[in-house]
Amino acid sequence: MAEPVIPTGAESTDPTTASFDAQQMVEDIKAGEEKAPTVDVDADYERSKQFDVAEIVRTGEGVAAAESLLSGQATTSGDPSAFLDMAKQVTPSEEQ
Repeated sequence: MAEPVIPTGAESTDPTTASFDAQQMVEDIKAGEEKAPTVDVDADYERSKQFDVAEIVRTGEGVAAAESLLSGQATTSGDPSAFLDMAKQVTPSEEQ
């Protein structure tokens, strides 16, 4: 009978080792030695919503910051020269 292989950090990413670990987990759960993990998708989804926007966006301070950033910038009038001017503003010149 072969001796069990104890994985080191290097083998832990090996698919064979990962499959062994998963199989061992399944066997331990069936034997009652380990509790099966649970997943509550709805709760996780609701919890994830708090990360969808930055906190500042939810406040009046965020609105003021956005308005100050956008003030003085060209509007999208459809005029190609306006887009060219915006591109020049954000693209560093080769002389710098």
